[in-house]
Amino acid sequence: MDDCIFCKIANGVIPSATVYEDEEFRAFLDLGPASKGHTLIVPKKHAKDVTELDQETAGKALVLAGKIGEAMKKGLGCTGFNVVANTGVSAGQTIFHFHMHVIPRYDDGEKIVEWVPGSNTDEERAEILDAIRSAL
Repeated sequence: MDDCIFCKIANGVIPSATVYEDEEFRAFLDLGPASKGHTLIVPKKHAKDVTELDQETAGKALVLAGKIGEAMKKGLGCTGFNVVANTGVSAGQTIFHFHMHVIPRYDDGEKIVEWVPGSNTDEERAEILDAIRSAL
C-alpha cells in the first residue's frame, strides 16, 4: 500500500535498524522499545492484521519470532521473550499492517506483558464457548 509506513519500511523505502531480512520479511528495532532489543517482524506483503494473513505467512512469522528470540537470548543475554501481535485499536494496534513484537525479557527488567487472572462460572464458560464456536 502506498500510504502504509510499514510497507515502506519492510520494502526498504524508509530506512530502519534491520535485525533480519529475507524475501518475505523485515525485522527491525522498535523506535519505542519496551525493553533493550525490542524488535518488530513485518511481512513485506501488506495485511491489515493477523485476520488477513495467509497460513503460510503466519507460520513463517511465528518461526521467525522464535529464531529472533533465541538470537536475543544468545546475543543480549535476556532470559526470555514475549511474542505479541496487537489486533485492533482496543488491543493497542496503532499501525494497521500486521506486525509481531519480539520483546526481550530480563530477570531484573520491568513487568511488561502481564494480566491479573480472572474467573468465570461454568455457565459463563458455556455461553462463551457457544458464542465463539458459532462464529467460526
